[in-house]
Amino acid sequence: MVKRILIAVGAVFALLGAMLVHTLPAHAQTGFHISNGRLVDASGNDFVMRGASHAHTWFTEQTEALADIKSLGANTVRVVLSSGDYWDEDSAEEVAEVVADCKANRLICMLEVHDTTGYGEDEQAVDLDTAVDYWLRVQEAVEGQEDHVLVNIGNEPFGNDEEVNQDWAVDTKAAINRLREAGFDHTLVVDAPNWGQDWQNIMREDAAEVFAADPDANTMFSIHMYGVYEQESVIVDYLESFTDAGLPLVVGEFGHEHSDGDPDEDAIMAHSERLGLGYIGWSWSGNTDDYLDMAVDFDVDNLSEWGERIFHGPDGIAETSVEAPVYSGAEPTDPPTEEPTDDNHRP
Repeated sequence: MVKRILIAVGAVFALLGAMLVHTLPAHAQTGFHISNGRLVDASGNDFVMRGASHAHTWFTEQTEALADIKSLGANTVRVVLSSGDYWDEDSAEEVAEVVADCKANRLICMLEVHDTTGYGEDEQAVDLDTAVDYWLRVQEAVEGQEDHVLVNIGNEPFGNDEEVNQDWAVDTKAAINRLREAGFDHTLVVDAPNWGQDWQNIMREDAAEVFAADPDANTMFSIHMYGVYEQESVIVDYLESFTDAGLPLVVGEFGHEHSDGDPDEDAIMAHSERLGLGYIGWSWSGNTDDYLDMAVDFDVDNLSEWGERIFHGPDGIAETSVEAPVYSGAEPTDPPTEEPTDDNHRP
């Protein structure tokens, strides 16, 4: 009888423990996290990314780029890094310098590994597992920076190989779990297949499954919008498929022209603003196709047509960006709020 009572008591405590795990926030919430399908900071403030990508790994000498991007109103910069598999590796020391530069310029830093670009189609590209190996090598550079750094595991990690792309969900879940097991508490950002454009709707269909597999419930999805997104209706349909499902999404790359078509940048920006979704344009400067450059030859005083549009046009960065509350001196709530606060919500 005593044994049965002890077993019963143990079962009750096990049940209570399981209930507690599901009722408490899954993430320690020391920094950015996902709440009700939204990216929020440690205090529960809604944060909407407005920024540009900077190809640091190819232009390490351009040390003023982040300050210039900030001067035009951005609140976020997406920084290109290399794992050393396709280009020269950015060391932990270099990554730490990038993070410090972001913080000095009051920018949120989304770091991404570019060597995965087009895996399965580009023979030189590496898989997400290899990208995770790199993150583990530079982990010390981002530890404790969860309120300033988002980890974009791998850029456009699958090309257009339909057979390979079917592994997107499996490989993405494995990458997320390896990083969590290693102690990464950051918001993780995962790119879509099809060179980021998801024209097969693989990420769209499997995003809920991937999000549920993150033990921290702290994964954000990134769509890249180029030639696939020429029509406003297609843009709206894709963005709303995530917001309607309560899944976090950012337009992690887009441009005003592209070799594969003419993306509707006006619709991308307007509907991102309407839905309260972040967007990050590609890219500051240094592109082989210079129509993608926002600044001509990295000159902040010589913006291209694209640079003028994204920074100063309707629904652009200058008009809609709100600086991250972490730079305002606000202290995180204790305990963190479970719902996003009204502070810093965009009009």
